[in-house]
Amino acid sequence: MSTLKDLLANINYNIKGRSPADLELAGLCLDSRQAKMGWLFAALPGSQVDGHDYIEQALANGCSAVLCERWPKKIAAKVCYIKVEKVADALGPLAANFYEQPSQQLALVGVTGTNGKTSTVSLLYRLFKKLGHKVGLISTIENRIDDEVLKSTHTTPNAIELQALLAQMRDAACDYVFMEVSSHAAEQGRIAGAHFTGGVFSNISHDHLDYHKTFKNYIFAKKRFFDQLPSSAFALVNADDKRAEVMLQNCSAKAYRYAQKQLADFRFRLLENSLSGLQLELDGQEFHCSLVGDFNAYNLLAVYATAILLEEPKTEVLRILSSLKPPAGRFEYVRIPNNPVQAIVDYAHTPDALEKVLQTLKATTSTGRIITVVGCGGNRDNSKRPIMAQKAAAYSDLLILSSDNPRFEEPEAILDEMWAGLSKAQQAQTYRQVNRREAIRWACQLAQAEDVILVAGKGHETYQEIKGERLPFDDREELRQALEEQLAKFV
Repeated sequence: MSTLKDLLANINYNIKGRSPADLELAGLCLDSRQAKMGWLFAALPGSQVDGHDYIEQALANGCSAVLCERWPKKIAAKVCYIKVEKVADALGPLAANFYEQPSQQLALVGVTGTNGKTSTVSLLYRLFKKLGHKVGLISTIENRIDDEVLKSTHTTPNAIELQALLAQMRDAACDYVFMEVSSHAAEQGRIAGAHFTGGVFSNISHDHLDYHKTFKNYIFAKKRFFDQLPSSAFALVNADDKRAEVMLQNCSAKAYRYAQKQLADFRFRLLENSLSGLQLELDGQEFHCSLVGDFNAYNLLAVYATAILLEEPKTEVLRILSSLKPPAGRFEYVRIPNNPVQAIVDYAHTPDALEKVLQTLKATTSTGRIITVVGCGGNRDNSKRPIMAQKAAAYSDLLILSSDNPRFEEPEAILDEMWAGLSKAQQAQTYRQVNRREAIRWACQLAQAEDVILVAGKGHETYQEIKGERLPFDDREELRQALEEQLAKFV
């Protein structure tokens, strides 16, 4: 077993208390309540809580080492204190050393961007499984170690959890791992210490400004991921997004581009876009799949390009891609036999994502109306609320504003901010219903034959976050029940 001194290789640090040369660690933790004898506690400063305030609790639980940015007032002789400039930057490499560099033994590909991350990594996971590989998945919806499903609590796990998960994937003999890389993860150093074979950039638009404060900060948080890619990796970017070249600045990885509108290494041409699927010319080959919308055409092209860069056979990749379905809660159909109303659940919770889904519905709905149910999450970026309402109203014949994880905010106050973004004419075609279950029922009651209902914002989620509680709630199940209730008017 390696000593703590060995695990600190290539990290700049100072020591007080016990020497790290004779200390063998049994575990790592960020939560002082999890600290045990022989463990290291990382005192990570955060926006809400500072880990330095919990060092004494970790010591009381028996931890043998502390990683910190400032010395505690009391130094215990039997404890090794390691002071670094930033705990967030040092913890990833330390955890990677502790778990014996699992990402060095895997082909790890990260996908970042405002929209499309979950769809892209989920499609990559399923594609490579069908290509015969053992595959790991780290996503918003779920984590998978080949066929084993694990609960996912964050888009990207913290640095310790990530390295532990990668180690499990290595030990399960996975060949590839596809993971979402959030802007928070890049900014907070959660991916530090991970060795990536490739990075993919989908797009960037308005989101998470409650955390990043400015759009420029948000862009550069995404860019940090590409700045950290090694020269042996590939960097694949969507050239139709004007920030693609920003991602490639100071990036050591070999650059590749994919696009519809620009010259690029990988391109697609949209031949047909209907609610039955996409017909594309993809990299010179005609191709059909059941995924809907030009945003999914970009996702498919990113998946295809990634597979080719990982040296998979083109013909087999296209054959398998043509059979894949969208991930849960991403343009997911909810159908009831004999009910002519079409209903779709989508995770779209940014203005850009919502607009793209509604543009697709507008382009593919010729006879019926579009009825949209949408809200905005509480205790998150409130500057996007009026914009979300504007986008929804612009493409919908009827709009119902409702709750979407209000958290600790008052739902009516959130709706007020959305309502303020609507013109008088748009307000005339908009309803307000805080109760999301009732809002979905209203949409189904108002729907006529051939209408399309879009319930946006929560997608795969099976809960509502209200006043610190996660209450069971699934848009798909609520839609099914409401559509069943309305079946009588069509039969």
